[in-house]
Amino acid sequence: MRISTLTVMAVFAALPALAQRQERAFGCNDGNNNGGRQFRHCEMREQSTGFAGRLTVDGGMNGGVSVKGWDQAGVMVRAKVEANADDLATAQSMVSQVRIDLSAGQVSASGPSQLNHQGWSVSYEIFVPRQGDLSLKAHNGGISITDVRGNIQFDTMNGGVSLKRLAGNVEGKTMNGGLQIELAGARWDGNKLDARTTNGGVNITMPENYSAHFEGSTVNGSLNLGIPMTVRGEISRSLSTEIGGGGPTIHVETMNGGVNVKRAAM
Repeated sequence: MRISTLTVMAVFAALPALAQRQERAFGCNDGNNNGGRQFRHCEMREQSTGFAGRLTVDGGMNGGVSVKGWDQAGVMVRAKVEANADDLATAQSMVSQVRIDLSAGQVSASGPSQLNHQGWSVSYEIFVPRQGDLSLKAHNGGISITDVRGNIQFDTMNGGVSLKRLAGNVEGKTMNGGLQIELAGARWDGNKLDARTTNGGVNITMPENYSAHFEGSTVNGSLNLGIPMTVRGEISRSLSTEIGGGGPTIHVETMNGGVNVKRAAM
């Protein structure tokens, strides 16, 4: 009995440490920036709301957006609000003035005026039902979408894009950032996947027996194909072919970067 009690106590003792590790994955870290000449203050906020089938997220000028599908009926929004200023009090004041608007299926933030060397940002980690439509926008920040099926649009200027285990009608672009795409299942479940970047590489992983109509192109880069496919003619910087038994279109393109396709790790 004593051994069992100690075992249970050890398990519960480990839970806070696990929670702290998960928190650090998307959490706050105050400190100094710019060689100690600026101060940073950060605050985590969390809100929940219902889901009407579509969510629009505006990451603002500075801030990334991560959306993950889950098995709940509603939406949970975790917002990381940060500010940089010449002193800690000003940074704290700026954070306190930032307001997160979560209404009518939209997520956005507003706050105080920003100067060249003092400013604020909001990054989002959002959990939504697995079936639903998304419209995500950022400017200086990445976009990540995982385990969602629906009509999905994404657009960012400076940031990478991660698309994992999606389905439906998915399209979007980034200007300066790479594309990381993880496909799942035997074929694309939906109409299409169309993802583009201007300056960045494209990396795709897919199951061994995946079927699709695949289109990939680059202007200044190479095509590296790590899966079997039938190709007529010479592979240069553009490719349109059937993988497996064919299927909906997987279209990716970049101007400056390579396109790499490989099997998912077993």
